[in-house]
Amino acid sequence: MDFLDFFQKYWPFMALGLWFAYKWWNSKRVIAMLPELRKSGATFVDVRSAGEFASRNAPGTINIPLQELESRLSEIPKSSPVVLCCASGTRSGMAKLLLKKNGYPQVHNIGTWSKFLN
Repeated sequence: MDFLDFFQKYWPFMALGLWFAYKWWNSKRVIAMLPELRKSGATFVDVRSAGEFASRNAPGTINIPLQELESRLSEIPKSSPVVLCCASGTRSGMAKLLLKKNGYPQVHNIGTWSKFLN
């Protein structure tokens, strides 16, 4: 089996692996930036449901569930960085796209909310 055959047969798995690798790398990058982001007055937003947030959350995060985010954008300042989290990084990834679309210049997705505890 040559490379082209291998690629044609397994490209979905390779793409999935690259996606997970990117999520892992990006999360590590944001974690390394946390001290600087805290100093610059970043807003930390957890986009999980209110029930998920009530059961456990990271100190200093505010809860704006993803389905409410668009109607509550006024609660998040555009003048400072925003760091988003959720249970796995998927909802916070969608929230990042929404904030960027609405003119937020500095938006970061840390992924899982527990990474704030590192």
